Amino acid sequence: MPDKEKNTLNQHNGLADIERVAEEEINQIMSKYDRESAYRTFSDFRAQVIAVICVAFSVIQLYHAVYAITYMRALHLAIVLLLAFILYPAKRSMPKNTLPWYDIVLALLGFGVCMYQVVNQGALAARLRLKPHEIYLGVLGLVLLLEATRRVVGLPIVVIAIVFIGVAIFGNYMPGFLRSNLSFRRIIEHLFYDYEGVFGPAIGACANFIFLFMLFGAFLERTGVGEFFIDLSNAIAGHKRGGPAKVAVITSALEGTVSGSSVANTVGSGSFTIPMMKNLGYRPEFAAAVEAAASTGGQIMPPVMGAAAFLMVDAVGVSYATIVKAAIIPALLYFAGIYIIIDIESKKRGLVGMDKDKLPRLARIMADRGYLLLPLLAIIYVLTGTSLTTAYAALIGMLVAVMGGYIKTIFDAVMAATRGNSVKEVVRTSEMMRLTDHWKALEAGARNVLAVALACATSGVVSGVITLTGIGARIGGGLTALAGDHLLLLLFFTMIASIVLGMGVPTTANYLITSSVMAPVVISAMQRVLPDTFAALQAIGPNMQNLPAHMFTFYFGIVADITPPVALAAMAGAAIAKSDPLRTGLEATRLAIAAFLIPYMFIFNPKLLMIGAQWWEVLQMSVTAMIGMFGVAMCLQRFYVHKMNLVQQLMSLTGGLLLIDPGMLTDFIGIGLILGVVLWQRYDHKRLPVQPA
Repeated sequence: MPDKEKNTLNQHNGLADIERVAEEEINQIMSKYDRESAYRTFSDFRAQVIAVICVAFSVIQLYHAVYAITYMRALHLAIVLLLAFILYPAKRSMPKNTLPWYDIVLALLGFGVCMYQVVNQGALAARLRLKPHEIYLGVLGLVLLLEATRRVVGLPIVVIAIVFIGVAIFGNYMPGFLRSNLSFRRIIEHLFYDYEGVFGPAIGACANFIFLFMLFGAFLERTGVGEFFIDLSNAIAGHKRGGPAKVAVITSALEGTVSGSSVANTVGSGSFTIPMMKNLGYRPEFAAAVEAAASTGGQIMPPVMGAAAFLMVDAVGVSYATIVKAAIIPALLYFAGIYIIIDIESKKRGLVGMDKDKLPRLARIMADRGYLLLPLLAIIYVLTGTSLTTAYAALIGMLVAVMGGYIKTIFDAVMAATRGNSVKEVVRTSEMMRLTDHWKALEAGARNVLAVALACATSGVVSGVITLTGIGARIGGGLTALAGDHLLLLLFFTMIASIVLGMGVPTTANYLITSSVMAPVVISAMQRVLPDTFAALQAIGPNMQNLPAHMFTFYFGIVADITPPVALAAMAGAAIAKSDPLRTGLEATRLAIAAFLIPYMFIFNPKLLMIGAQWWEVLQMSVTAMIGMFGVAMCLQRFYVHKMNLVQQLMSLTGGLLLIDPGMLTDFIGIGLILGVVLWQRYDHKRLPVQPA
């Protein structure tokens, strides 16, 4: 979080007196629930050295985006390993202001092993067999990668990678579908020297796309966009019924366009919104759950989304613009579901909004800082309206983020001069980025990519073993035989696998692993069970038949962040709200019910992903699905104008589910059922005495 955002909100906007969690407590929560935040901090020359390395890393990546550096994957991982061992101690409990000599050695070894690839790539490609010392270097590289991943990302993904490596090495002794016959030399060659293991498509996507968008996010944060989102959300919804909770939803949806981390979003915006919700009268568990569920949805919010969305480009074989387009309606439904549940909860408890006079004015905010939206609009335009690459979209977004502040300052200076005011004062107090902001943004971008890059590289080990041994196909065949032609059962297996894996593995790695095994199985099942739908997808464009299955695994990998027992985002929210973690996780799961329903719907009707849909179909689906989410929300809350009976709950749930699934007949029946509940509730409300919530 930039320094300007760590302070109280703009004093002129009327929110300066609202409670906010102390910065020290925020840092403690981040360090506990977000391993990326548990890095070393220095105040001497070491801090400057690290900053120079980080900035150099960002500059190299920017150069690569324009001129395409050869062997960038190995160079990218070399710098990542160097920084990982320097910045992250072996244990989180170790002092954060010391740098042991052995970590310097490990950092140099990690850098050197990968740079060996860069320097000798041509010779390695020309030889049919590895030299003995290259095998040893490969083993050393894998060990260093796993240790760095343990420090930065966590132990679960490392354990999974070790298990898969063990399956490959001891394949001769494995039973059934785990059996293989591979030499140790072949395993090391495939995992560390071929482009299907550590240096496979995942780390390639990180080096080519993900880093640039994380750098874009770092630049955007330096502009003060986070504070702008909070103010904008307060102006839009702060005064409405249950205002602070609705502010949390809107803020998290907007911040999701910048950050793909559910924990970081929860702590960043939750430090402000959760105390607001508690002060208004929301239960601590509900307040924390609202922020966690909304922040988790940031990973499916276009245009940036989470890092896994960039990996989908290579995995599916479609453009990033296609993935962004496909995510729009599901994302809107997700946040609409949370918003509606909040509205009903507020109505049930009689919670009002904040005093409108104490809130910032929308017109004032847009006039003063509306230009901060231009970088996001620029990215959307480049992705959807031009033929430029995804990398260039990020570069243009960064350029607009930097130039926007300068142009606004020049305009204000000209206006001040015409009015006889001080131009120097306008420049001094402007929010344009200074050189120090540029430097810090370049440094933050490099730091932020470490966890994603290591997760990509380590998941490449898993996917490499899967492709080398053929385990994935055998697992898929077993699941197909178990589920038969029951597509719903196969989807259920995929959902459980994604959620379980996501409890200990970042979304990026979760998607890579589950999509490698489960996505082909789901695609094959769709071809058998839904031949007409499958054929229609193929006719629309190349590889479009693959997109629904990959979006399915992507979604359920994300919701693992709010699904007990792990639920890291919910745990972080509970720490801020001082609530029960398990109850908070269960509450967040209930709020995010849309995320558990929508993926099933777009498998059976891919038009929800705007694949092959006309504009009027998109409009119809959006409206009816919103009404459907209203029906589901009423059922979950057991309330509309007063407490609902069992029949009304069943009618609301049935109508809601029918409306989420597009179709004239289902829409007609669904609207009829929900309208019936509404009219029934209003009739009972008129003839019965008012019951307390």
